[in-house]
Amino acid sequence: MKRRAFLALAGCVCVFPMAPSLAAPVQAVAAPGLSLPAAINKAGRQRMLSQRTAKAWLMLVMGVLPERAKSILTQSVSLFDAQLNELKALQPNDEVRTLWLQLEHDWGRYRPLLADIRSDAKAVWASSEAVLASAQKLTQAYEKVAGSNAGRLVSLSGRQRMLSQRMAKAYFFRQMDINAGPSGEVLEAAMKEFAKSHEELKGAGVNTAQIRDELALVEQQWFFFQNALGMRDVGGQKKAAADVGTTSERILEQMDLVVGHYEKLALAAQR
Repeated sequence: MKRRAFLALAGCVCVFPMAPSLAAPVQAVAAPGLSLPAAINKAGRQRMLSQRTAKAWLMLVMGVLPERAKSILTQSVSLFDAQLNELKALQPNDEVRTLWLQLEHDWGRYRPLLADIRSDAKAVWASSEAVLASAQKLTQAYEKVAGSNAGRLVSLSGRQRMLSQRMAKAYFFRQMDINAGPSGEVLEAAMKEFAKSHEELKGAGVNTAQIRDELALVEQQWFFFQNALGMRDVGGQKKAAADVGTTSERILEQMDLVVGHYEKLALAAQR
């Protein structure tokens, strides 16, 4: 789709009512008295949203499944705002407070860029990376306060959600030939990390039959995702781009279920 025609179609993409959810995994649930496992999950989800928003913005710019991308972006921005506010309520020490403020600052610089597909793509890249780094530090700070292996599994599986979106973001940046070198490096590193972490999660001693089943479904989607990410033939790039957009969402949905199971195990271990 031509860029000018698409500008008329998409316009400003963040200041309209929240669209229906496309992927059940990213529904925020406000809960009084936020637990540490829940805080690890939500802070970890902010990592994912830093990359998912960039992915959706790129899909809009490129005209890849534009209606889905528009809905994903709207939902993701709303969810980031909501979770940032929820995490403000659980700041057990000065480190967490400082890191929360940094995340709020970085998000404040990134959010306006997502509101217009005419934003500078390199600025979107830089800001999405800054928000990811801040969210990662905040997640680790909550994990340190929790001080348990169960909490670490919440963080590790939550990072897999982020990697599903990070791979897609890097793929689309490379397709646009923007930061192509760094995008290729990020994509390769994220694919290796995802595969390694998946094996670690499969071997976790606390895994229930349900967790093992969910991880098996992730593995099936991972096979298709790798094929789409590796497609370089010009004739197949349009289909590959659509496959990257949809399969990254499916992996996210499955991994979010896994994170939820680990969060419940971590909460039970605290009692």
